[in-house]
Parts: sequence; C-alpha cells; structure tokens
Amino acid sequence: MMRLLNSRLNFRRRSSLRSFENDAASAVPVASKSAPIVANNARQPSVRQGPRSTNAEDIDYDALYEDNDEDDIELESHGSVIRHLLSQVKIGMDLTKVVLPTFILERRSLLEMYADYFAHPDMFVGIADIKDPKDRMVQVVKWYLSSYHAGRKSTVAKKPYNPILGEVFRCHWDVPLEETNAIEDAVQDGPVPWCRRNQLSFVAEQVSHHPPISAFYAEHFNKRISFNAHVYTKSKFLGLSVCVYNIGQGIVSVLDYDEEYFLTFPNGYGRSILTVPWIELGGTVTIACPKTGYNCTIEFITKPFYGNKKNKITAEICGPEEKKPFLTVSGEWNGVMEYKWTEKETEEQVDVNTLTIIKKQVKPICEQDENESRRLWKEVTAGLKFNEIDKATNAKQALEQRQRDQAKERKDSGQEWQTKLFIKTVEDSYVYVKPLRQRISSQTSNT
Repeated sequence: MMRLLNSRLNFRRRSSLRSFENDAASAVPVASKSAPIVANNARQPSVRQGPRSTNAEDIDYDALYEDNDEDDIELESHGSVIRHLLSQVKIGMDLTKVVLPTFILERRSLLEMYADYFAHPDMFVGIADIKDPKDRMVQVVKWYLSSYHAGRKSTVAKKPYNPILGEVFRCHWDVPLEETNAIEDAVQDGPVPWCRRNQLSFVAEQVSHHPPISAFYAEHFNKRISFNAHVYTKSKFLGLSVCVYNIGQGIVSVLDYDEEYFLTFPNGYGRSILTVPWIELGGTVTIACPKTGYNCTIEFITKPFYGNKKNKITAEICGPEEKKPFLTVSGEWNGVMEYKWTEKETEEQVDVNTLTIIKKQVKPICEQDENESRRLWKEVTAGLKFNEIDKATNAKQALEQRQRDQAKERKDSGQEWQTKLFIKTVEDSYVYVKPLRQRISSQTSNT
C-alpha cells in the first residue's frame, strides 16, 4: 500500500486532497460553479494572494470568510505527512479521534456549513404559503433536494473545522420577494435577536464533543415556520474511501397547519483518496408528516463500480396509507431533477444550477461573542489563507488544548457541560430552547 501511495504521489504534480473525515462535505457538498449567487453586503477580501506575514492589524478577517477561493494542494510536499497518517488507520476504523493535518482544512467551521441547507430561503419559507397538504409535502421535498448543491464555490472539498464544545454560529438571510426594506420589528427573543420578522434566522451550537453532535435551528417569524435538527457524525476508513455517517433528524414545523415533517440525512463518501478524490452521497432518506400521512423515500445512489453515473437520486412521494407514489423524482442532486406526477402525467424539471443562492449575512467578527465560530477560528483561517501552515496549526492546537483543559477542570470538579441554546431530550436528540411555536403560544396565552 505504501508503494502504491508513493508512486501515485510522484505521478501527480498537483492535486486536491479531501479529508478522510469529511463531516461537512457529507452534509453539504461543493456547489456547482454555475449557480448564481446574490451577495448581501458582500465585501471582497482586501488581501493579496500568496504567502505573506499575517499581521493581525492588517487583516480583514470578515473578508477572509467571504473569500471562496481554495487553492489546490501539492501532495508531493506533504507526502510524508500523508504516509504517516495512513499508517495510523485500519480498514473499518472510526476516524473521529484521528488527528488530521492542518493543510487539508477548509476555512470555516462545520456549524457554518450546516447553514447551507437554507441557501434557498425562499424555497424553505414557501412551504408555509401552500394551502394543499399534498403540495406542501412536494415543496418540502423540493427544498430538501435542492439544498445539497449549495456549498462552497470551489473545486476542492476539504474538511471543515471540528467545532469546539459550546461553539455557536449565527446568521440570517433576506428572503426574495419579501418586503425586506419594510420597517419590521426585530425578533429579540429569537435565535438571532437583531433579525427582523421578515428574515430567515439561523443558529447552531456544538452540543457534544464525544460523541460529536451539532444542533441547529432556523425560523421565519412572519411565515410561522421553523426547522430543528441534530446531527451526530461518525466516520469509518474503508481502504480507498471513507464513509461519514450522518446520524440524526430534522423537523420542519409549519405552525399554521400544526404540521411537522420529520427527515433524515444521507451518508457521505470520500472516494479515491489516493488518486483524484471526490465526494458522493449515499443511502436512504425519509421525509414524513405524521399528521397528514404523506411520506417520501429518497435514495442517494452511489456510483457503480463500472460506469460514470454519479450523484444520482430517485424519490417517491406517497399519500396517506398508499403504497403507489403519486410523484416520482429522478436525476442528479447537483444538476437536473425531473418531477413526474403519475396521475396527471405531467412533468417538471428543476435545475439546481439555475437557482439563485442567497448569501447569508453574518455579524462582523469584532461584534461577535468569544464562542462564535468565525471569531474562534479567525487565526486558523488567516494562516490557511496566507499559506502559513505553522501559524494555522498552532492556533488550532491552542483551541483544542483549551478545550481539553476545560474538560479536565469539569471532570476534577465533578461538573457536567451545560448547553446554552439547545436542550437534550431523549438519547442524543436536542431541541432549541425557545422554539417559535413555544414563543407564539406564550404570547397568545398572555393576550
């Protein structure tokens, strides 16, 4: 195996390396470059490309996070590191605790990557506008299937930062066709207190470190719709590929109809990790609404050994107590998907590359709390951007050491970690501490 690795490293002059434990790429893959982006108050990085001294006074850290350019990685210069890494792993081994080299990291946290599920906020909030329960189910499926292409604009899929316990990420979106310029009250008791009622807000928290569990929540106050999810990532080394299991559940709550849509997440696979690595999704996903009985089964189909078919999906949506689907979906989750109604014999095509990606809005780092993602990881991000790997590694190790020290202090004092924004319910499930449904009910009872 080592001879094979050496020969392939020397054969390729330049290449991109994906993470062995690509948690976030399994949840939110790399976006298609042709998808248009609407940037809200976006700033271009005021830095030049290439290595340079990262003097903190000269760095616009906010711009670094808005810069989507990712350089390819020269494997030849990191060959010894990769060989050492491979010597530590065995087939079937859980990679959660394997320390990965800093140079393969993507410049953002896993918590931020989960926000990509709402890169099309109009599709999500549009669920609440539909009056027919059958059509609402179809809209949930359309939003879900259209969310997986909206990752970073890069040909390189790297590993995001493993969130620190207690880390938080907040952002919000303007929703197209909404009167975002209208004077609206801020939702001060919501997940993003400065977010207005006609905007979609999002918050995520790393609620557990062992096992690694992230929880996230989104809501639109005016549309009376919310989403709550928790994801436990578990990765295994498969020899020439890596599998990342995304264990967890998400719930779409449509308050005006008192409906909840329960959904699961596909697994991610990092393929051909010794040659030209690439990511695909695989596994069965379900979406179901217990109240109406409508349900959907989605198959993320992995590439066969022979053939070039990648990123394929099939889906079937069934009515209550029906086994025959009234709608089938086929195509590619990062391309064109065809929706076929069996009863009406009508078809609709959705090309995700033509959908407008709405840019999320994040508070400037200087105004963020110490435990917020971009502020926590800013020195690692700067080191990676300017190719100062030692500085990035030292900053990363300092964060990890602080986490270990705090864990030891809690253990010595007999204290348990307390989450701030999410409450643990059963097993490893977490719900947002002040969901929209609860707040609206409280306001109604008080009036």
